[in-house]
Amino acid sequence: MASFTSSRAVPQPRRSLRNILKSYFYWTYSRGSVPYDIMVTLILLFIFITPHLWNYGAQPTPLTGPMHPIQVSGNGGHGVIITVAASDVKIPPGASESAIKQALRTAIEPVTGDAVFIERWETVTDPQGRLAWRVWTHR
Repeated sequence: MASFTSSRAVPQPRRSLRNILKSYFYWTYSRGSVPYDIMVTLILLFIFITPHLWNYGAQPTPLTGPMHPIQVSGNGGHGVIITVAASDVKIPPGASESAIKQALRTAIEPVTGDAVFIERWETVTDPQGRLAWRVWTHR
């Protein structure tokens, strides 16, 4: 007896919206398929369009470094001596020693980084006659 197959296609069961979203979430589609291409297109659109639609608040950091040159010299293997212009150090009048130390640390941080210990400091005049701070530091 000869058997034959029907040319009618067997109807596929409809997938629920939950199953479709689940397959997109777990990325179960093979590369080159239409759902895969749709997902990649949506991702690329998100990457390139959202910066124009939303303000992420990204601003360049203002330059707060010193306005005058900072002189750094060695202290005979005990650390470094840093001379910084007084106009680059923001110290309020009548400040305590800890406030002065913090202001000096902030002023010399662009050169030394934040891992230095300030031993002592004094005010001096530079060769142009301007007031400056001389700071002895070590790591």
